Amino acid sequence: MKWGIIGLGKIANKAAHTLSFLDKEGEKLVAVASRDLDKAKEFGAKYGAEKCYGSYNEIYNDEDVDSVYISTPNNLHYEEIKEALLNGKHVLCEKPMALIPSQYEELYTLAKEKGLFLMEAYWVYFLPGAFALRDMSREIGEIEEISLQYGFYSEGKRRERKFLSALGGGALLDIGIYNLGIPEMLGLENPKILETKVMMNEFGTDKWSETTLLYNNKTKVTTLNAIGLDIDRIAVIKGERGNIYIPDFQYLTSFRVERDGEKKEYSFPIDYNGFEYEMRHVTECVNKGITSSPIFTKEKSMDIAETLYRIRRLWNMKFEGVDND
Repeated sequence: MKWGIIGLGKIANKAAHTLSFLDKEGEKLVAVASRDLDKAKEFGAKYGAEKCYGSYNEIYNDEDVDSVYISTPNNLHYEEIKEALLNGKHVLCEKPMALIPSQYEELYTLAKEKGLFLMEAYWVYFLPGAFALRDMSREIGEIEEISLQYGFYSEGKRRERKFLSALGGGALLDIGIYNLGIPEMLGLENPKILETKVMMNEFGTDKWSETTLLYNNKTKVTTLNAIGLDIDRIAVIKGERGNIYIPDFQYLTSFRVERDGEKKEYSFPIDYNGFEYEMRHVTECVNKGITSSPIFTKEKSMDIAETLYRIRRLWNMKFEGVDND
């Protein structure tokens, strides 16, 4: 698969590293694009990209590019995905794929019409530990409760970029999306919001929040996320016959199962940095001629998007230039 990358920030560097690792498997980074041509040239030289562009449209019009990895700010994802699809490119886009749920439906419909693959880059879903977690969760019986927490400290320009309303900022969409992915990963559905509380910042977006939801009318899920506070990424899954403790549910390389008075540690090493699994999956799906993932399905993607939207609407948090109602 010949790849192009647009939006050349921190995550793009990780994606480019991954493509270098996957070069022996036939994955190749052929083009990169930034609105700053000098930045594109510097990035391209670092990772051996053949072509460096100073606009996104140039990469969409490049016939050598099969798939585009989009890692621009949140507010740009919808329009960039649309342009990529209209120009015949398969798309893997950073989370969230759009800021309004209806835009997800529009994009998935467009991908199907064009016969192109589209997926939100929820890379955790494809880790070896994620498949093991889905299997192991059956050993603890029906899931009764899940608690998740995730927070990190950010300052300076990075803090501003993470929080700006016009960019679709805030902790909920930046990291809360990881929290909400775990119940979906375990097959839980139909979340109802029982309670939510939030601390807003000077940019009009969320700095910290805690939300309690009820899935399938029986499983209580509490999610805490923050930017500006260092909080260990921990998930606890409580079942009727035991518990599972995940010390870092974003990377999911290990967890502990406690059942019948016994504790057992499990480890799930990754091949490189974790992104390789979702990128392999994109190529597999493209080769099969399917337009959406059978693992991180469009339904799961849209369910998470709808939950994020309902939570922030309860806070009356609107994104500048996006929410007009």
